[in-house]
Parts: sequence; C-alpha cells; structure tokens
Amino acid sequence: MSTSDVRELTTEAEWRAAFPVLSQLREHLSEDQFIDRLRRMHEEGYRLFALFRRGEVVSVAGVALRTNFYNGRHLFVYDLVTRTDRRSEGHGSRLMAFLEDWARERNCESITLESGLWRSDAHRFYEDELGMERFCYTFKKELVRDDTA
Repeated sequence: MSTSDVRELTTEAEWRAAFPVLSQLREHLSEDQFIDRLRRMHEEGYRLFALFRRGEVVSVAGVALRTNFYNGRHLFVYDLVTRTDRRSEGHGSRLMAFLEDWARERNCESITLESGLWRSDAHRFYEDELGMERFCYTFKKELVRDDTA
C-alpha cells in the first residue's frame, strides 16, 4: 500500500474500521446499527470507499450509482467525512477526485450530494475546493408509523 490510497470497503471488518470516521458525521448510530443498516444499504447498491493514509482510514465516502430525470446517470454521495484531526490536509479532495474518475468510468454525467443547511464549512469545501454548485433544496417529512393496527 502506498502512503495514501483509496479503495472500496466490502467486508464487515473493513466497515467496522471505517465506523469511527463515519460516526463523526452520523453521530446517532451505534456501531451495530451502522453495520446492520450498511448491510441493507449495500444490497440496494450503496458502496463505501475510504482513503487510507499510512494504513489508517482518514476519509470515508458512501455512494450509489443512480439515474433520474433531472440528473441522468449520476453518482450520489450520501456520506462524505474526513477525520476531524485530519481536515484541511487535502484528503477529502483526493477522495472526491478518485470518485469523479470512478463515476466517469461508469458513464456518469455528474456527482450530486445533499448537505445539512447548518454545515457551512462543508458547503464552502464543496463549492471552493470541488467546484460544485448549489442547485436545489431537499425537503423531508417524517412518516409516523401507526403501530396500533
């Protein structure tokens, strides 16, 4: 392994190694919840990639190939996070450059992602470092299950 490389994580052991980094973004998940949900997501096409530096997971991205009317074939980035103690060292940019190439090889027209409104530092990174543009809002409505039926 070089001092810095990116690869897809496909085993539970690799997923567990990435959990401490991903949990910095998805703080509400325990490790077991993360693994359980990741298994289901993986069956639906979600793929987890990590950038390693000297053998340690530094950045993680969770993605899926998607097709829809407004983006055509695209790579959707569901999760993107760099360890808090390793930010501003270019790791996120390197991971996204890898994913851009990976998406091009799979005939994607674009890369898209969603980001919380409060994540202004992330927005600056996407726009200034990655050359992405804001183009829409995402709306969400929680569905409450009726467990009395």
